[in-house]
This record gives sequence, C-alpha cells and structure tokens, in this order.
Amino acid sequence: MPRHLRFGSTSLAVLAGLLATPSTVFAQSTLPPDNPQSGATAASDQQEGPIVITGSRIRRDPLSQDAPIVFVDDEDIAKTGLNSVNDVLQRLPSSGGGLNGKFNNSGNLGNPPDGGGVGAGAAEIDLRYLGSRRVLVLVDGIRYVNGASASGVPGSTDLNSIPESAIERIEVLQDGASAIYGSDAIAGVVNIITKKTQDGLRATGQIGIMDEGDGGTRNVQLSWGNGDRSPLQIVIGGNYVDQDAVSAGARDISRFPAPYSTTCADGGCSGFLPNGRYGVLGQDLTLIAPVIGRTATPADFRPFVSPDDRFNFGPFNYLQIPLERYGVFGNLRYEFSDAVNFSLRALWNKRKSANRAAPLPFGVGPAAGITPVLDGTPVHATNPYNPFGVTLDATNMDFIFRRFVEGGPRRFFQTVDTYYGVATLDGEFDLGGRSWFWDLNGAYGRNKAEQRMFGNINSDNLRRALGPVSACTAPCVPFNLFGGAGSITQPMLDYVTFVQEDSSRQTTWDLTANVTGSLFDLPGGPLGIALGAEYRDLSGRFDPDPIVAAGFSSDIPALPTSGSYSVWEAYAEVRAPLLSDRPFFEELELNGAVRFSDYSTSGSTSTFKAGVNWKPIEDLLFRGSWAEGFRAPSIGELFGTQSRFDQQLDDPCSSHPDNPAPRRFANDDTVRANCIAAGVPANGSYQQANPQISVLVGGNEDLAPETSESWVFGAVFSPRFLPRFSIEANYYDIRIDGAIQTIDAEVTVANCVVNNDPAACALVTRAGAGQLTQVSGLLQNIAGIKTDGIDVNVSFRGIETGFGRLGFTWNNTFLLNYDVIVPITDGVQVISREGTEQGSPSQGFPKWKSVGIIDWDLAEFGATVTGRYVSKLEEGGGNVMNDRFYTDVQLRFLPGGSDGRFGFALAVNNLFKTKAPGCVTCDINNFDPTVYDVPGRYFYARASVRM
Repeated sequence: MPRHLRFGSTSLAVLAGLLATPSTVFAQSTLPPDNPQSGATAASDQQEGPIVITGSRIRRDPLSQDAPIVFVDDEDIAKTGLNSVNDVLQRLPSSGGGLNGKFNNSGNLGNPPDGGGVGAGAAEIDLRYLGSRRVLVLVDGIRYVNGASASGVPGSTDLNSIPESAIERIEVLQDGASAIYGSDAIAGVVNIITKKTQDGLRATGQIGIMDEGDGGTRNVQLSWGNGDRSPLQIVIGGNYVDQDAVSAGARDISRFPAPYSTTCADGGCSGFLPNGRYGVLGQDLTLIAPVIGRTATPADFRPFVSPDDRFNFGPFNYLQIPLERYGVFGNLRYEFSDAVNFSLRALWNKRKSANRAAPLPFGVGPAAGITPVLDGTPVHATNPYNPFGVTLDATNMDFIFRRFVEGGPRRFFQTVDTYYGVATLDGEFDLGGRSWFWDLNGAYGRNKAEQRMFGNINSDNLRRALGPVSACTAPCVPFNLFGGAGSITQPMLDYVTFVQEDSSRQTTWDLTANVTGSLFDLPGGPLGIALGAEYRDLSGRFDPDPIVAAGFSSDIPALPTSGSYSVWEAYAEVRAPLLSDRPFFEELELNGAVRFSDYSTSGSTSTFKAGVNWKPIEDLLFRGSWAEGFRAPSIGELFGTQSRFDQQLDDPCSSHPDNPAPRRFANDDTVRANCIAAGVPANGSYQQANPQISVLVGGNEDLAPETSESWVFGAVFSPRFLPRFSIEANYYDIRIDGAIQTIDAEVTVANCVVNNDPAACALVTRAGAGQLTQVSGLLQNIAGIKTDGIDVNVSFRGIETGFGRLGFTWNNTFLLNYDVIVPITDGVQVISREGTEQGSPSQGFPKWKSVGIIDWDLAEFGATVTGRYVSKLEEGGGNVMNDRFYTDVQLRFLPGGSDGRFGFALAVNNLFKTKAPGCVTCDINNFDPTVYDVPGRYFYARASVRM
C-alpha cells in the first residue's frame, strides 16, 4: 500500500541525507490501512465496501478521498520507540508542537496567557502552529473530554489520558472541518480509532534509557479480544507507562540560564539571591556572607555586583518531567440483528506527574513585582532582624529580594483521573431500494486533577512576621529577611510556609444522531447525503488553595474559576459525483456541508464547506476545498480569573553597555527618550533586576467567537507504470479573524518603548526607579492570524529486491508565511513568525520540517532508518538557532518458528547525539520543547507477543 509523506522542498542535498542516514520515525499514509474500521459511527465497523473516513460523514470508497488525511497505525507507533501517542503526532511536520513531557511548567512560569492554566504533565497536539485549542480531538468520531491539570480550565485535549493499547490507528485531517464537526476544528481534526475486534492476546513491553543513565522508561501494553464473532465482540486491555526525569543540571544546554554556559556572566541569572539583594536607602546591596546566630549590621553588607552575585536557577529544573500513567479500556459490541447493533466503549486512566523549580524567589517592596501583598509589605523598625534601624517601606525601599533556599526547590505533584464512555445504538435500513445507516450516541467524559505544591510562603503570615514585633504574637515568629542562606530557622519556616493544594475538573456530555445514505444516481455515482444533530454540555472549574485564593501566595496568584455552556447543532453534508469513466473526467465530484450552531454563551452561527475532486486520468487527482471555521471561546478563556505568567523578557530600557543590539537605551535616541519619559533614570544606571517579568493574564467574558476561512488545493500522482509509487502536494491558506489570544508582552513593551504607542504604554507598569514590574496581557480578540504553506508527500513502498523488500517515504512541510496581526493605536501591526523562535511561551516556527524513512524486511529480520530535519530559527536580538538533523535506527527480529507470534526490537533514537540549539529567549532550560529532542541518545528494547 502506498505511503505518502508531506514535504515542502525539493532539496536534493537534504533528500540524500534523509536517505543515507539511519533513524526511526513512522510513515504517515494518505490511504487508510487494510480493512479499516470507521472513525465516525459504530455502524461502519467491520463493514465491507464504502466506509466513513475522518473529514466526512458520508460513506465512500476508502481510496477516494477529498481531503489531505494522514493515517498513523499501531505499527507506525511501534517503530518510533516513543512512549506517548502525543510524542508520535508531534513528529508530524505539520505539527506545531504543543505541551509534552519536555515542558517543566509550574511555578517557574506561572499560567500562560491562553486561559487554560499551566497544563503541567499534559500532552497536546498543535497543527499549523495555530495552537491545540484549534485542533479537535475525536475518539471514534465522538468528541473527547478536555484536559485538566489543577491549574486552570483548558480548551484542549490531554492525549496522555488515552491508553495506547486501545488505539487501532489515528486519522489526522489537515483541513478545516467546522461544518462537519463544529467548533475547534479550524486547524484540523485528530480522530483516534480504537480497536473494535481482536483475536486473542497482544502484549508488548519496552524499556529505554538515555545514554547519560537518566530518563529511563518502562512501557507495557496489553489487549485481548474474542475475535470477530457474532453476536458479541469484546476487546479489553490496559497499559502502564513510567518515565523518569532528566535534570536540567545534567545537560550542558541547561546548566545555566544562558545556553551551553558555565557562568552567570553570560546572562540570565536571577537577582533573587540566597543571601538577599537589598534595594534600600538609595543603595543596591547584598550580604558579604551569611550571618548565622546573630542579627546582621550595616557592616555585613556590600554593593551588589552583577553578574557575579546573581543566582543560577538552572540546575533545579527538569528537562524531562517524571510521569507515570496507567489505565484500562473496553470495547463491547452486540448485534441484536442484522440491522441493529449496540456498542459500549469506556476507558479510565490515571496520570501522575511532577514538576520542579528553583527555591521560591520572594521579596517585598514596590519594585519587587511579586504579589500586591508583598509589594506593599514594609519591614518594621522593631523587627528584631532589621539591621537598618528604620522602617523600610515605599519611601526608602525599592525592593528586597530573597531566594528561599531553606524551603528547598518548589515541587509540584499532579494526579489526574480521566473517565470516558460512549454508548451507541446503530443500524441499517432500506429506503427506496437503497441502504441507509444511522447511529445514536451518548458520551460522557470527566477529567479530575489535583496538585500539591511544596515550597510556598503564606504572604499574610510573612507580612505579620516582618511587621511590628509587638503584633507578632504566638503562633507568629519574627522573620529574618537579612541573615542570608541558612538564617531562616525551622520555627520561622513552620509559621510562614504551607502545602498548597489545588484542584480542577472538566465534564462533558455529548449526544449525537446521524443518518447517511444516497438519494439517487448521478452520472458519476450515487448522490450521497448525511444529516445529523448534536447537543453538548460542558462545565469546568479550577479551585486553587484557599490561601492562594485569598491572595496570600508568594508564588503564582490565582482565584477560583468556574463556568459552563451548552450548544445545539445541526448539519447537512452532500457528495455529488457528477461524472466518471469519461475522457478527461475519470472522476468529477462536488461536495459540500453546512452546520448551524447555537451557543448559550456565544450566540448562533452557520459555517459552510465546499470542495471539488477531479481526476482527468486514472493516475492523477486534483482537489480543492474552501471552508469556514468557527471557534467559540472556551470556559477558561471566558471565565478564567486573573493570574500571572512570568515571561522571559528583555527590557529595551535596561542599560547594557556591552549589548550592541539596536533599539536599546544605550544605542537609540528615540528609545532613550521614551524610557526616560517612563521614569527610567537618564544616567543609564537602570538594569533589569530579573529576566522574568510578570505578565497579568486572565479570561475575558466579552470575548467573541473567532472565525476562519481556509483554502486547500492539492494533487496526487500515482502512476500505473510505477506501482506503489505516489507523490502528493497540498497548498493550504488559513486566515483567522478575531483570534482569541493575547498580544505578546515583548511586543507590547517594544511598541511602548520603541514606537511610543499610547495603547501599549497603558499596559506597561514600572516602579518609581523605572524598574519594569508588570505587563498586562489579558485575552482579547486580536485582529487575526494568517498562515499558508505547502505539504508534499513522496512514497515508494514494497519494492521487492534480491536482498529483501524496501520501502521509502518522505514527509515535509514548508511554512511560507505566518503573520500575527495585532491592533495598535494607529491601525494594525503585522508580526511575521515564519523562520523565527517566539521564545516565551516557547514556540518555534521553522520554515521547513522534514521526515524521511527507509524500511527493509528480509525473512525474519527488519530495519527502519529515519531522518528528521528542522530548518534554522532566528530569535529576537539576532541569535540564530541553526538547523538540526536527527537520526534514529530500529532493528527487528521475528523468530521463524513463532509464526509472527513473537517479535523483538533494539533501537536508538538520535544516533549521532545531535544537540539542540541554544535558545536565548525561551522560558527555561534554553531549549524549545516544541521543536527539539531532549539532548542525548535514547536506547530502547521491545518484545511483543500474540496469542
């Protein structure tokens, strides 16, 4: 069967590299596997002839597709050695990344601006760099429940909650499909098809480890079925996945805040010090050495020296988080008669994950930029540890920074339980001598998450412990903010610290009804039609710890969030084959769809889709489609309460004499004048205290739905004179209007400082001495996003030679343009992202991503070699992240006497130990987890059995 892979360039040099270099990825296919099962309705399971394929509800010949669809089956997944289906999908060149196990997101970043919370430990899929919220995830054609990670209410799906042992294959529709499936299907659709029949037991076990001795994994997948037996068919199974951590301190790229550095002199280290930093009485001081057993005096302090005194927080982070997942699933189908069937599909999954960050950076003073409570907290003159003899407040103090090393690293532990079930009644009837198929589905899903954090401080207790000593009565213990590392005693710790406990939950009810069949015959075949209706009810909530909700966290602030909405929808789809088997019209087909939606929160709308397929000859197919899209704001986007995101941001007003970059205080007269007008000292003495700046984030109940328009044009050439060869090319163009997101804080600051835009300056807050403390980044309907690119797939499979059977596939995506259009006072500003690294939140936009695969099989042996290529990225400030090429190898053995019942594989991913390029602007770890592998080779071994 031909396998076709998307690509966006014809560079012979890179093609040669892909062919010559071993690796291990998977082969995408634009054709379904043999004997495919439907992903839309249970009625099409195990049916011969026309079936339902993702992107349409009308049954059709599986070889005749009117949209670019990628198929990934369980064999493809096995050839990667990856332990999450999400990681497999994120290797698609059309994927823009998304959350994965390389995101160490918790207290070191806060809540990203998308309104969905941190998402710690979750795994998401992004297509076309449009964000996981614009990708609809289905399971057997039915919507799946949105994720939960105890930090917000996300509008996207956590793929870590779906057991891999349940998956038969995955269909990825790379086209807009709102008219077919409703909201969220702007960038595409991921439809996970589960196993409906299986004969006997299948089991696989895999272990793996990085060559540095860390990042170990253990993966067990089990499933059993009673075969294709009538009237009852059962498939049940379970899985267990365990992944060890990789510490940021164990890799050269992330040991220090500057990539591949060995010193704070290269920048990025923190101004929150274990020995404290004291911007008081017109001075910027730190301790000469910790003061233990006595009260510090002014003589114990000296001027703060940058960068020598700064704190290296890098080694405390995870480069890969520890994660444990286990769950079970079951599929049951009972045939009441030849015309009526009942099926029940259910799964349960538990995920345990963890994140880690450096000890808490906390402090007091108007320029601290921590929380309103701490920013307004004075240190009273009677505090027994105050060495300066006066009350330190807004009149004589800018900030006091302290690194809470006595409390240890901040540690976050998540536990997430997922429940999902679907009951389906389906069948077939005759009308006018034609077969019609119908189905009724009821789905329920719930995600419940809990998180515990260690290493936080109750700022209300801290304020009392720093205040007048007469007011600090038991259980209050006066707090020592001036003694340096080791001076905070256990009684002090016991009074100010607390274990933070957060929770969140999302619930979905989904009722659908569909009917499909044909009305009459056209010259090219029967006129197909599908009709359906759907009702959905979604609710979600996030409940932070009561101390946090009261505003007394010294880490990320948060308030409770809750909300719900419901939607009624109806759709109609038609497929009209106008001509077939005629000169220049081997096939000519028109198709279209319309969907009406009525949201309780966002009002009503209608979306349309139209397409055409034309085969002038049997070997060549041309196709094109136009689609409208619609995405209603999610619960978190609408009702998410205000919180904070700590963004890696370089303030242009910060004076760095050794920084040659243009448009900075030291190098540009306009920037200098605007900074001075904003309160920055004219003498150039201001230096940014901390590389992470607080961004105010949160939802917005005034958000309107975003709309989109997309065009896809493609061609597929499969010559009969060259069997098993095909080449496919698709051009896509997507424009989103009123896109729901924030204006990047770095853009806001630059528009204020460089362009003196009043609207941007209104969102930027500075302290009295010019210190940048906060940028407002609440969600809004920005002007829009526009992107276009080219996918091309080349496949040559099953070539028989004297030394075995060979197969070759090549997949590339070429990103031509990606423009973010944001409003400014005088109109709009266009920010071009293609070929750049956004930095914070981490997201690369490579112009070219490519995957090439060679398969070889001979008797009992087989091998797969794969090359993965990512083109260079440019960061703000001029840093270039050069292109990277990864290589994976897998060797397989099927003992001859086992009749294929036993299988073994040995493999290595990243054979040549390719290093990820250093990222200066990325959030943490100097590394973009949406683009690159964790540095190091990954070895794994797998055994499988069928009985």
